[in-house]
Amino acid sequence: MAILAIFVCSLIGAMAIGVPIAFSLILCGIAMMYYLDLFDAQIIAQNLINGADSFPLMAVPFFMLAGELMNAGGLSKRIVNLAVALVGHIKGGLGYVTILAACLLASLSGSAAADAAALAALLVPMMVKVGHDRATSAGLVASAGIIAPVIPPSIGLILFGVAGNVSITKLFLAGIVPGLLMGVSLCVAWYLVSRRETIQIKPRASKREVARALLDGIWALILPIIILVGLKAGVFTPTEAGVIAAVYALLVSLFVYRELRIRDLYGVLLNAVTTTAMVMFLVASAMVAAWVITVADLPSEVIALLEPLMDSPRLLMLLIVVIIVLIGMAMDMSPIILILAPVMLPVAVEAGIDPIYFGVIFVMTCAIGLITPPVGLVLNVVAGVTRIDFMSTVKGVLPFLLAELLIIALLLIFPDLLLVPARWISG
Repeated sequence: MAILAIFVCSLIGAMAIGVPIAFSLILCGIAMMYYLDLFDAQIIAQNLINGADSFPLMAVPFFMLAGELMNAGGLSKRIVNLAVALVGHIKGGLGYVTILAACLLASLSGSAAADAAALAALLVPMMVKVGHDRATSAGLVASAGIIAPVIPPSIGLILFGVAGNVSITKLFLAGIVPGLLMGVSLCVAWYLVSRRETIQIKPRASKREVARALLDGIWALILPIIILVGLKAGVFTPTEAGVIAAVYALLVSLFVYRELRIRDLYGVLLNAVTTTAMVMFLVASAMVAAWVITVADLPSEVIALLEPLMDSPRLLMLLIVVIIVLIGMAMDMSPIILILAPVMLPVAVEAGIDPIYFGVIFVMTCAIGLITPPVGLVLNVVAGVTRIDFMSTVKGVLPFLLAELLIIALLLIFPDLLLVPARWISG
């Protein structure tokens, strides 16, 4: 139990005094190495290099680049326009537009922050103009944005696959139905919230306008079909899918929609590189701690600690979900995955829980942390883009946060809601 205490105290202690998470992970690894009398600077350097030197991880920079290209090249805007043409005329229609657009954008980029920023800039002013509450509108956009880490291509699922040595393709295919269920739950919550508001209703788009919006957005809609069909058929790996997404988004933005100019590429590439560098250094740092965790056999100590729950997988999953939600209030999604997945996954497997099921639930719960205060990355992004007070955004997101938590609870009670479709989709 001593090594577990050192792991927890060194990591939390370093973060508490303001050390960046990546360096906290390295310090945590060093503390455990000293305790085990294994300290060697070469081992640290080797794990840092090996942590970033991963073929599956190459998918992360390509999907991030694809997301930046889509926002700059007009693909995101056309997805929103299509959603407006389809459901904008329903009472509260712009809320359903937000949810539908979020699901479509999630199938393109996999980045919650990027999707939420695009939706907030485009839709919140439109929603306020027709009479929706500003904070509630921002809360809906934030909660819809976190569908991106669940529906493929998901950066969160990629990180979990790498950290837990689980098939990323199977995780991608298993994330489709839970992501769509999150969208359905938001529709129900939005219906209950918006029916009390007095709002202007947009006129129904004509068939010609719908057809025009569909034709204009068809190039954006083709991409997720290419990715999912290619992954299921085994034509390419998730990493190769990231390359295809980035190249496709670049060509469509430059030569079809022509909203991206050559001189804009530097800014797009810089944004993608900056975000990628942070994620990759975080992954590399996590591998230092992961190596020591493996050598010290820390999962066995956690299994011994949770022994009373090992015969009740649902209760064990509930406890893990509660732990992740609490940690998610103070930590971003990527470090949670990289720190806890190597520790928690062996515990789940020992209890007889399917690793694919565990991975999807794990990432869904981590995504919830993106809209929980005080950290809440996506909440901060939406509040910043819309210039709404952070606490007002927190209040606006609460009904939608509850709806998404209920979906996780439903999947804990009925695992087959996730497992059966996942097996059918993967063949």
